[in-house]
Amino acid sequence: MKISVIMTTYNAPEWLEKVLWGYSVQSHPDFEIIIGDDGSDQRTLEVIHRIQAETDLDIKHVWQEDKGFRKCRILNKSILQATGPYLVFTDGDCIPRADFLAVHATEAKPGHYLSGGYHKLPMSTSEAISKADILSGRCFDLKWLKTHGLKASYKNTKLTASPGQARILNRLTPTACNFKGSNGSAWREDVLRVNGFDERMPWGGLDREFGVRLINAGIRPKHVRYNAIVIHLDHPRGYKDPEKVRENKQLRLDNARNGVIRTEHGISQLDQYS
Repeated sequence: MKISVIMTTYNAPEWLEKVLWGYSVQSHPDFEIIIGDDGSDQRTLEVIHRIQAETDLDIKHVWQEDKGFRKCRILNKSILQATGPYLVFTDGDCIPRADFLAVHATEAKPGHYLSGGYHKLPMSTSEAISKADILSGRCFDLKWLKTHGLKASYKNTKLTASPGQARILNRLTPTACNFKGSNGSAWREDVLRVNGFDERMPWGGLDREFGVRLINAGIRPKHVRYNAIVIHLDHPRGYKDPEKVRENKQLRLDNARNGVIRTEHGISQLDQYS
């Protein structure tokens, strides 16, 4: 099955390069990468061109002018560029383990979306990871990560669970099975049915609201928290706005209560606006 990987980025070329090296060693071979770029400068394009020259990755770069945080719009534009029937959503700061896409492909079922997560790294660990660490897979080794600054935590189980343990933990986890923009997947036809992401929403819960509409459409959530693994590179979050987060939450709650399936502020309006 061909997978379209949709990742977003904004002026983080060093992190994006590390992420792309992670995709260069995926065990699932049939995929394309669509980079939704929310207005980055030339450095990001230079990284993409260099990685394309050094690997056989199939990469599309979808760019829009920097007019503030417009992640939902660049996601919708990227969805329209996808050619695979199955879409995996992630971010340009999340390095995938070599079996990441294979897990999404294996776990994909009609009438379901998949909900993963990420393993957050401190800045010192994020900076320490090299190309060689990614290609060898040692940046996913818990001992190596602890040596390079990762603190002890029960959350580290994500990195050590065997396939059998992962299946059990995915069933037992009390974590809500919300859609995760950093590690989530759905069938393209289901994404189009709900009209993609709601472009009224800035940062804060936009992926959860998208998942609510999928559920309203009859799409059931399924955990892949312990087997679809990405490590998250640290970065500042200067775009956080508590008031906008509250507004987004209220929209999500209203849509859940009212059974809203399709947003009128999604993919369909892209014919009208740039």
